[in-house]
Amino acid sequence: MMAAARKLMGFCLAIALVWLVVAEMPRPLAVAPDLALTTITGKQIDLKALRGKPVVVTFWATDCPGCIKEIPHLIELYEDYHARGLELIAVAMYYDPPSHVVAMSETRQLPYPVVLDLKASYARAFGQVALTPTTFLVAPDGRIALQYTGLADNQTLKNAIETFLKG
Repeated sequence: MMAAARKLMGFCLAIALVWLVVAEMPRPLAVAPDLALTTITGKQIDLKALRGKPVVVTFWATDCPGCIKEIPHLIELYEDYHARGLELIAVAMYYDPPSHVVAMSETRQLPYPVVLDLKASYARAFGQVALTPTTFLVAPDGRIALQYTGLADNQTLKNAIETFLKG
C-alpha cells in the first residue's frame, strides 16, 4: 500500500510541477500590444508607430544566464538588419535593479534601445511574461510571428526577419 501511495504522490507532484511551468509561460498573443515604452535614455518608443517594420521585443534580466548568452546574437541581429528596417527592443524585467540594467547596457555596449519595466506592465501586456529570456518577433502588420521562452532559435529568427524585409 505504501508503494502505491508514493507512486500516486509522485504522480501528483509531477502534474503540479508541469502545471507550474505552464502557468509561468507567457500566454500566446495574436497581435502585439500597443504600448508606449520609455528607454533608459528617456526616448519614447510607440510600438504601434513601428508598424510596417519587423520588431524583436526581448524580455531579459541582468542575472539571467540565457539572457547574457543571447546578447551577442541580438547585437548581431541588430547590426545586420537595423539599417534595413528591423527594430529591436530589450525590456528589462521589473525585478532587475535599474542600476544593473544601465551598467550592463553600457558594459555590453548594447546598440539597441533598452527599456525598464518597473511595474511589470509591459510583461503583462505581452501575455504575463515571467520567464527570461522571452522573445517576440512582431511582423510588420503587428501580429506576433514568433515567440520563444528560453533561448531563441537564431536561424529561424533570421529567416523570418529576412522574409519580412523582402516583402
